[in-house]
Amino acid sequence: MADQQQEVLDRVIIKFAGDSGDGMQLTGTQFTNTAALLGNDLSTFPDFPAEIRAPQGTIPGVSGYQLHFGSVNIFTPGDACDVLVAMNAAALKANLRHLRKGGTIIANTDGFDPKNLRLANYPDGINPLQDGSLEGFRLITIDVTKMTRAALTESGLGIKEIDRAKNMFVLGFLYWMYNREMVHTENFLKEKFTKKPDVLDANLKVLRAGYNFGDTSETFTTRYTVHPAPMPPGTYRNIMGNQATALGLIAASQKCGLELFLGSYPITPASDILHDLSKYKNFGVHTYQAEDEIAAICAVIGAAFGGKLAVTTSSGPGIALKGEAMGLGIMLELPMVIINVQRGGPSTGLPTKTEQSDLFQAMYGRNGEAPMPVIAAKSPADCFETVFEACRIAIESMTPVMFLSDGYIANGSEPWRFPQAADLQPFKGNFVSAKDGEKFLPYKRDERLSRPWAIPGTKDLEHRIGGLEKQHETGNISYDPENHEFMVRMREAKVAKIADHIPLQTIDNGNEKGKLLVIGWGSTYGAIKAAVKDARAKGYDVSHAQLRHLNPFPKNLGEILYNFDQVLIPEMNTGQLRSIIRDKFMVPAIGLNKIKGMPFSTTEVLEKIEELCK
Repeated sequence: MADQQQEVLDRVIIKFAGDSGDGMQLTGTQFTNTAALLGNDLSTFPDFPAEIRAPQGTIPGVSGYQLHFGSVNIFTPGDACDVLVAMNAAALKANLRHLRKGGTIIANTDGFDPKNLRLANYPDGINPLQDGSLEGFRLITIDVTKMTRAALTESGLGIKEIDRAKNMFVLGFLYWMYNREMVHTENFLKEKFTKKPDVLDANLKVLRAGYNFGDTSETFTTRYTVHPAPMPPGTYRNIMGNQATALGLIAASQKCGLELFLGSYPITPASDILHDLSKYKNFGVHTYQAEDEIAAICAVIGAAFGGKLAVTTSSGPGIALKGEAMGLGIMLELPMVIINVQRGGPSTGLPTKTEQSDLFQAMYGRNGEAPMPVIAAKSPADCFETVFEACRIAIESMTPVMFLSDGYIANGSEPWRFPQAADLQPFKGNFVSAKDGEKFLPYKRDERLSRPWAIPGTKDLEHRIGGLEKQHETGNISYDPENHEFMVRMREAKVAKIADHIPLQTIDNGNEKGKLLVIGWGSTYGAIKAAVKDARAKGYDVSHAQLRHLNPFPKNLGEILYNFDQVLIPEMNTGQLRSIIRDKFMVPAIGLNKIKGMPFSTTEVLEKIEELCK
């Protein structure tokens, strides 16, 4: 073994890329969990192929997982990666443009045979590992397939089963390269394959073979250390957005004292919320997989009418199907949380890619005047607090609420500090009981303009329900034009009044007044925060505000907007929040728009900031 040098890095960006069957998501997730347990700050971006099973070895079939970890604060998965793991030629071709100059390529040479090169559309006779085209990079070639098979020659497994373990070889090698212990992944494998001892033994052997390959090879003489990040004290775990959403719903259920009912129909990228919640029956969670989207939300309306914390999950296409039932929930004035994990559209669009193009749908996508509170999470961990807030608003104001996430947040991950139960404020519904001698008025309102919540079957609280317009207070069917306008404006006023019960808008970074304010919502948070931080370090007068409440806006948002000469709004759509801001506040906001199924890079936002400031 050659003398090994140790080099300390403050941050590293790794992109794992290979065919859908190469286990890149699992590899990236395991490296991520280990980094989180070692105290690194981090951000991830899983990049799934759009097709369920694209032809093996082709560019459409490439699956990627990008991880940015460090001993400093991390806000995004990073712009250009430092290390690209390419399991085949297609993975290299699809991701080489994302590798910084001088970056490292770890290539599985078996994935660059003539067949794989042809499937990746390289010209005949051209192999990028051999033709000098990668001279600007540090190239590490390993025949991962051959070494995996060599490690398992006596395993008794078939070639197909053996080859499935080759991602563990790469993972073991990277654990060696970055001075990581393998114990966390070993424990994961033992739990995963507890009933398959031969598969467990194979994966453990290959994992250790990859580590030992780095440790004993004469080729590799440098190892890297990334120290823990300075994080506030507490207990942390690595968490994905959909996981945080599920836990936030359970916490809300406990804090309002109501059983949680989720009525859902599977759809990418929201399905994991249904899967996760189904594991928590011990917390009084009821999950119902309906036959379609409409049945799912209609079941939720029934659960809300029956006094449950009622939630449905979907993505844009499913939200479209739920539109009429959402209007019914608004007419009935029942508390419901509608979760939209946005993806590329329209129609089926880009099911595995991210977008923010459903804001107009959330705000206006129902027939008639049907206002609904809209609230958006900014990061994976933030899903917990934001969906908790959505539940609070729904219960206290007796209204459906739209919670917006997206594919980037849902599948991405970051460290999450466990909240203390005492720090989560309880809330309760406006449940009523009959009063002697008083006629029950189901639409008589309290100070929030919320109607009472009358559980069906309660003596003397019988009342009429349905989608026809309600008479003020009595809830009887009414076709009176004056009453209809009154009720439309009353429902609108109820949503507007929520602004009295949400926090004022704050500046995330920068001064309260200045030349340029960058406003974001949803998953643009990390890129904007990093770009504004860099811009301020360069001396630019720029500030950043991130909106959680989109309808109604915080009461002081207009005041903040008017304190700046210019307003920039980056969005992964054609400018939906920009249009709403312009309409409501008459501010000539400037848009930075991207609709490529990919999140913003820090560089893209920073370049626009510099352009406007100059």
